Amino acid sequence: MMTSFFDQFASPSFLGIPLIAVAIALPWVLFPTPPSRWVNNRLITIQTWFINRFTNQLMMPVNVGGHKWALLLASLMVFLITINMLGLLPYTFTPTTQLSLNMGFAVPLWLATVIIGMRNQPTVALGHLLPEGTPIPLIPVLIIIETISLFIRPLALGVRLTANLTAGHLLIQLIATAVFVLLPMMPTVAILTATVLFLLTLLEVAVAMIQAYVFVLLLSLYLQENV
Repeated sequence: MMTSFFDQFASPSFLGIPLIAVAIALPWVLFPTPPSRWVNNRLITIQTWFINRFTNQLMMPVNVGGHKWALLLASLMVFLITINMLGLLPYTFTPTTQLSLNMGFAVPLWLATVIIGMRNQPTVALGHLLPEGTPIPLIPVLIIIETISLFIRPLALGVRLTANLTAGHLLIQLIATAVFVLLPMMPTVAILTATVLFLLTLLEVAVAMIQAYVFVLLLSLYLQENV
């Protein structure tokens, strides 16, 4: 019984071919294409307003040199939100519950920020490994700790997104199973449990958006340290 709860996180396949690539590419089809003329559609207007507001908030603390990342980070934000939201629909697969996919996003982008810092300002980038005013006996220990924390950053990015979405999906499935089991025996308790399920679903919608925002926000902070 418990094994079936985790079947929803298995990558679907057709004739032995994994369909995760289709699940990743499909969300882009749902976005309306802006016309070459002025914005003349409510949906495109809302989409443009949302992307502009998010990009402004994201790039506000970043130096001018990091603004060239605005398109990449905004596209990643919209992509993650769309995948997370589609994963809440019944009989759907959420690619961001796979740690391999999230690490595939986190590691190259984190490594790019580190390489930019080492190339443009190596002294400042290496200076983050040793806080100013550190006592001499603590210097080797702090350098080791800061180096480990630096390399843990991409792992934390990927694990945070995976763990939050996986936990939410498991809770929804567990409570939904409890509703179906309790309905013929204790209808009142089943209705109360269904109310909890509805509230949890609303919470998961918020989590799906917040986790995508946190993922991109942390990448922008890593970028700010190295620009």
